[in-house]
Amino acid sequence: MIPAPPDPERKRKLEAFDRLLTVMDELRLNCPWDKKQTHESLRHLTIEEVYELGDAILSGEQENIKKELGDVLLHIVFYSRIASETNDFNVADVIDAVCEKLIFRHPHIYGNVTAETEEEVKRNWESLKKKEGQELTLSGVPRSLPPMVKAMRIQEKARGAGFDWDEPAQVWEKVLEEIQEFRELTVDGNVDTVEAEKELGDVFFSLINYARFLKLNPDQALERTNLKFITRFNYLEEKARGNGKSLNDMTLQEMDVYWNEAKKLV
Repeated sequence: MIPAPPDPERKRKLEAFDRLLTVMDELRLNCPWDKKQTHESLRHLTIEEVYELGDAILSGEQENIKKELGDVLLHIVFYSRIASETNDFNVADVIDAVCEKLIFRHPHIYGNVTAETEEEVKRNWESLKKKEGQELTLSGVPRSLPPMVKAMRIQEKARGAGFDWDEPAQVWEKVLEEIQEFRELTVDGNVDTVEAEKELGDVFFSLINYARFLKLNPDQALERTNLKFITRFNYLEEKARGNGKSLNDMTLQEMDVYWNEAKKLV
């Protein structure tokens, strides 16, 4: 194991974390809003903060990433402070627990296990999680994950257990097969919604699987497309308004002119 080099910023980092703990303690004791919060009341706010961090990462703006990371860190400290009031755990317990877990799940660093590749590390990771009590491979996938992210995690965990295709070409054949089945079910326009949703789900799942084989992140790819569409649509709408028009009053040909201008910009 290569030891971590000395960190000239370690003292400042520890002081900054201690300052955050102090501020959190003061807010919990003195602020009417902070006093009222519980784990349950913070939950939806935490989810929002994590999504805001995701947006910041996609934007690539480092100042914004720093800001959103601070908000997420604040929530971790907040949950820990609340739990300390009932003697369930405190922030030191949280940190110690994650350190112990990381050491246990990296025996190729802290033990005698050999893992030369990323795939070997992932297989070891899943095997060790089972020893911690997660007997079923997919039991660790959170039920509340967004569907696309959940599909990615399901597929990654199945691969870690040895259940996977051998080649990307095999996965692409599955994609084409699922698209054809969906097309056959919907081509005449008389759509059985329940069955169509099942087949559409199979199309999405297989496409996500193919993206995984190509080492692409489908969730990130789709979000980039969402943001690109928003930017182009906003340009189209602003141009129309600038000319005293509403989109509802324009033809597709007229809108295409502005849309093509937007495509040159984004």
